[in-house]
Amino acid sequence: MYRHFPATLLLSALFFFLVPELSPVCEAVWLTIPRTGTKCVSEEIQSKVVVLADYLVISDEHSIFPTVSVKVTSPYGNVLHHSDNTTHGQFAFTTQESGTYLACFEAVGNSHGNKDISMNIDWKTGIAAKDWDSIARKEKIEGVELELKKLEGAVEAIHENLLYLRNREADMRIVSEKTNSRVAWYSIMSLGICIVVSGLQILYLKQYFERKKLI
Repeated sequence: MYRHFPATLLLSALFFFLVPELSPVCEAVWLTIPRTGTKCVSEEIQSKVVVLADYLVISDEHSIFPTVSVKVTSPYGNVLHHSDNTTHGQFAFTTQESGTYLACFEAVGNSHGNKDISMNIDWKTGIAAKDWDSIARKEKIEGVELELKKLEGAVEAIHENLLYLRNREADMRIVSEKTNSRVAWYSIMSLGICIVVSGLQILYLKQYFERKKLI
């Protein structure tokens, strides 16, 4: 048991120092929603990732309870969550496609007393959205075992994120190569058109001068 203790320390150090940089984490966001208009938050998320978020309207005056309209959409415009006249709530979903997910908040009517509305959003993705207490009770693990389970989940999330970034890099490289190829063909075509037009102009001027007996 003591022989594996340094390895456990090393894994714990990796968990605390690398995971916050490379894996999805919990984000608490404070928003100020204007009296008119909409305020949105967005995050680029890959597919098959669990997303969990709680939102709450903060009011300094107990006599005024502002309400908002909430709408969450996927990169393709599908509505994942929609709620009207609410002061708090929660939405959860598993992403079906990679891209930017958007959560928009809009003040409703005159419930805000012509003042801006403050909101708190607790946005969690990936391993941060998991209920580790339930997992620990279900699998009957605790202490170092639980931390190692979290570390395993973090490593899997990092691996999936790296694969996603590599695939995106490959897609961008393909798009870049296609764009460069099209630009090259366009340049060649433009040059060819210029040469043909110049030749036609020279031929026309030669025939014109011959008709006028200038040459």
